Amino acid sequence: MSTRRHFLQGAGVLAVAAAAYVTVTRGSAQGIRDTKGKSVTDELNIIDWHCHHVPARFELTAASMAPPSQRARWEAIGRKLRDEDLLVKDMCDGVLGARVVNIPANLIADANGLVAHDKIMAINDHVAELVARHKGQLYGLASVDAYDGDRAAREAERAIRDLGLRGLFVDCARGDLLIDAPQARPTLEVASRLGVPIFVHPVAPQPLTRQMAPYGVVGTLFARGTINSAALIALLEGGVFSQLPGLRVVVTAHAIGGLAMAVGLSSQSRAAPAALDLLRRHVFIDTQLVHPSLIKASAELLGADRVMAGSDWPIVDDGPIRSRLADAMQQAKLTDDDQRAIAAGNCLRLLGIG
Repeated sequence: MSTRRHFLQGAGVLAVAAAAYVTVTRGSAQGIRDTKGKSVTDELNIIDWHCHHVPARFELTAASMAPPSQRARWEAIGRKLRDEDLLVKDMCDGVLGARVVNIPANLIADANGLVAHDKIMAINDHVAELVARHKGQLYGLASVDAYDGDRAAREAERAIRDLGLRGLFVDCARGDLLIDAPQARPTLEVASRLGVPIFVHPVAPQPLTRQMAPYGVVGTLFARGTINSAALIALLEGGVFSQLPGLRVVVTAHAIGGLAMAVGLSSQSRAAPAALDLLRRHVFIDTQLVHPSLIKASAELLGADRVMAGSDWPIVDDGPIRSRLADAMQQAKLTDDDQRAIAAGNCLRLLGIG
């Protein structure tokens, strides 16, 4: 078995272990009160960092290529992904303050996982138009094929400078390559130089995804969390954070295992003794799984100022995130200030808003 496979399996095991990092008693939340006696839940402004949209002009190949057992689910997801009115409904209803939206290239990719460069450019043009139609409700991330070298870097710069998008959205891996690969370096350098964040999003790694498929959604998400964890560790141990001081990346809560491993083994890191400082300077994590133990663990490992509300909407759509997130943060016993920061403040700061 290859060294990389051993590494991926180790990071995946940590993902399960880290989920039990903190024990939090479940039950109905009573609402933490601030000094004015008002429930923090009632006043939370929430910005959902992790939201997807695929307009009808782009074929959702993820649905057409899904296995028969998953096709109905993906058809339902596709209807939500295409619905622009649904995308902004929670803001119109006052449930959310805003969404940060992206069009994931891998949902419209061909059988080899590739998207033509002109289609990548069309994606970003569409996101810019979408944001312009819904000012203050949507903030946009540009999708780029980070493994496309200098051409990807030029598109990243166009999307940020010319289109006014707020950050980049990239796959955390491509085949045997992780995000620290030389092919991805030009895009990372652009983000570092321009001071915009990169959302390093999970993919479905093979053969681990096939191996875990018999275990349902937990198995397939475990595979995605493993590769997201691997990408995080690659950025640290591959020297990227040390070499690009302006780089800021966001990983999903599925990468909690990689984060726990990086922190727990920081004294053995290639970046020691600066490993912990590098993680806390360069890394943000979202609340995708919306669980009090994971939110508390993320805040303790990175700092509450590095955790951001994020739901993976509408791939995961369990209703508005407000009540679930507020309940989880209260169960995690976070301070009022930390709750507000995670709900919106950290995201606004990262995007350079306000």
